[in-house]
Amino acid sequence: MNEITRIRSDFPILQREIKPGVPLIYLDSAATSQKPSLVLDSMSEYYARHNANIHRGVHTLAEEATELYEAARGKISKFIHARSHTEVIYTRNTTEAINLVAYSWGRKFLKPGDIVLLTEMEHHSNLVPWHILRDSIGIELKFIPVTADGLLDMAEYEKLLQLEPKLVSFTHASNVLGTINPVQEMARSAHRAGALVLVDGAQSVPHFSVDVQQLDVDFYAFSAHKMLGPTGIGALYGKRELLEKMQPFMGGGDMIREVRLEGFTANELPYKFEAGTPAIAEAVGFGSAVDYLTQIGMDAIHQHELEITKYAYSLLMNLPGVTLFGHEKQKRGGVIAFEVAGIHPHDVAQLLDSDGIAVRAGHHCAMPLHQKFGIPATTRASFYMYTEKSEIDKLILGLKKVQKLFG
Repeated sequence: MNEITRIRSDFPILQREIKPGVPLIYLDSAATSQKPSLVLDSMSEYYARHNANIHRGVHTLAEEATELYEAARGKISKFIHARSHTEVIYTRNTTEAINLVAYSWGRKFLKPGDIVLLTEMEHHSNLVPWHILRDSIGIELKFIPVTADGLLDMAEYEKLLQLEPKLVSFTHASNVLGTINPVQEMARSAHRAGALVLVDGAQSVPHFSVDVQQLDVDFYAFSAHKMLGPTGIGALYGKRELLEKMQPFMGGGDMIREVRLEGFTANELPYKFEAGTPAIAEAVGFGSAVDYLTQIGMDAIHQHELEITKYAYSLLMNLPGVTLFGHEKQKRGGVIAFEVAGIHPHDVAQLLDSDGIAVRAGHHCAMPLHQKFGIPATTRASFYMYTEKSEIDKLILGLKKVQKLFG
């Protein structure tokens, strides 16, 4: 990661000026990451030379498109250390992947009164699907509390497991607090209690090495756009024996083996869950993003982010009038949410934008967590492999300017 200047040169958008003489300082990678030329070029190449529908055709373009699409699945499978590419289902994003589990597994295997155990730090994507399921079939939802310093209350978790939940679903890394949860330990405890485990990996797979077999999770969801890939595509990992027992998520072309007027027979994995023409170019871009991440090295990326986050935290912590959320000393993901006394986060973000600094303002799709801390919204700076310390320095200067403008 000493080659940060070379890495940044791979991202065309990082060369942009927001206005003349004001370079872009992108500190919003938790919302979506920027894309290297390798990803952009691979998608353009697909459309220029290989564009065709997949699986059904026998002509040259169809076979080339199918090969590219399935090769990307293989790369993704290897990247997260799945046992087989058949355990990787393409979805539109993490949200759809979690909804797939709630719909296809939950509606078949959960009954009224069954407990699904979540946490207070979840993104709405890992709350609302379970609310819908609760309202439709009568399951119960229980929540692992978040402590004052932004960690899960593990003692309370063990107590909640005594209620024998059917599923434990939680984020690997919080998009607000930066907390990296102990997935392997939590999965082990959940399995002892007889529960399956679903992990929201939207903020983890892009930032450090994830081995789904070592973690021994049953389902794992993540998005391409947060890991240098395109929007509109993500993935769900599921253990094969579970996926085979689940109902299809959507009906239509490609997810069937045979259709009769009186019924149908579902296709084999992974196509059973991939109805209709998929996001082919996006899958190609997804595969290229994995290539790029692999080339840089996930350990190097994680180490760089730890250093950048520690640097940013130390500077923000010493800025008068700024309150930080999340644990100070824990190794945390590249996310820092904060509050500037007397100034609404939207005002903070808008004024920083005038200096080319892109940060996020709001509840970050985690309203219950903000309610937990008694605040309506925060400002969030988030980092990635291409973030430089000089950009953190400019953030601090920008915040001082905001405070001065507000008196």
